[in-house]
Formats: sequence, structure tokens, C-alpha cells
Amino acid sequence: MQALLFLVALLLPFGAGAEEIIGGVEAKPHSRPYMVYLTTFDDKNFTCGGFLINPQFVMTAAHCRGREITVTLGAHNVKNRESTQQKIKVEKQITHPKLDSSSKLNDIMLLKLQKKAQLTRAVDVIPLPSPSDFIKPGKICLAAGWGSTGVNEALSDTLREVELRIMDKKACKYYRHYDNSIHVCVGSPTTLKSVYKGDSGGPLVCDGVAHGIVSKGAKDAKPPAVFTRISSYMRWINTVLKGK
Repeated sequence: MQALLFLVALLLPFGAGAEEIIGGVEAKPHSRPYMVYLTTFDDKNFTCGGFLINPQFVMTAAHCRGREITVTLGAHNVKNRESTQQKIKVEKQITHPKLDSSSKLNDIMLLKLQKKAQLTRAVDVIPLPSPSDFIKPGKICLAAGWGSTGVNEALSDTLREVELRIMDKKACKYYRHYDNSIHVCVGSPTTLKSVYKGDSGGPLVCDGVAHGIVSKGAKDAKPPAVFTRISSYMRWINTVLKGK
């Protein structure tokens, strides 16, 4: 029966809607001070995740762009007005110049905030990898977000997190346009732990460094999911941060 269910899951269509934490736990409040909650104002208002990489820049997925974006830093429960929270409007949305919206290739975006965030116990930056830092299969890393906890579940009010295994590229062969040089294949297909709707743009953290950005996954939430590989974009990222 298990083998049959696994085969059925593999035959289900894969889509671009992978994004909340499934199979994880509620994070200790403010233990991930780099986490950012995005509210996007557009024809269809929606939320995404992101992470603070310097006091005035947030990194997220390019498919989270919208007419206007407001970020909330220092949040645990996004439905509450916590004293730790800082809400800042986005001044500029900078997507990768080679973004392909249909395939989600180069699904990375930097958000320049209207003002610098005040770094506190609950609001802090996370380091990025070097261009040569290529995270390898077998590594256990962490993803976090306010996304759905199941296919038919609502988004989470509180930040949740889950440990996920880096997989070989073969595990993501069912995704069209998967490219291991710019993507990371994340989450063992034998364990129902993954990101899902609402987690888009959140980080993949390995040994305290942000190595990936939640990009896409299976419509049925079955892992693995696809993350944008940050190390492949470090030269572009540094150019943007330097204002060139």
C-alpha cells in the first residue's frame, strides 16, 4: 500500500504553489530574528516570507513581487501587535534581470526598505554564502515560515520551522526547468516534511547561513521542493547592495 501511495504521489501534477511549513513545529518566539513577513498589495493580496540580509535589504522570491509590499520584522504571531515588531514599507523591488516568470527561473528578489531596520534581539540579519559555497546532498538544514500546515489548512499565525534534508538533483527530476546550478532540491520524499503555500521567499538555513529561497513545490505538498540557490547569485546580490 505504501508503495502504491508513493507512486500515485509521483504521478500527481507538479505546480508553482509550494510554500508553508508541513510536518514542522512552532518556532521559539524570536529565535529566528532574520525572518520577515511580507504583505503584498495587488489585485490579489497575499503573503510571503523573506529574510533580512542587511538593515535596509530583505531577500525573497521574485514571484512575491506586487504593486506594493510592506514587511514586518521581529514577528512571531503576525496576527498580534507585538512590541518587537517593526513594519516598514518597501521602497524598491529589485528582481533578477534574467527572471523568467513562467518557469520561475532566477526566482530571487531584493527589497530595499524605505528606512533601515533597527537591529534588536528580535530583528537581526543572517549571513549569506560565498559564490563557491555549494551546499551538498545529505545536509540537514532548516526552513521557516507562516505558511499552511497542510494542503487544506489555513496559513499559520505563528512562525513554524522544519528540518529538511538536501537531496540529490535526481529527486527533483519531475520538476520542469529544474537546474541544479541555480536550484537546491530540498526534502526527502519518504518524509512528509516540507514548505507549502505562504512560505514562498523564506530562507533555507544551513549552519546559520542562508543558502536557499523557497521557490516552488508540488501541489499535493509532497517533498521535495525547489529552492533558489543563493550562492549562484552572490555577484549580482553584492552589486545591488553596493548600489551599482
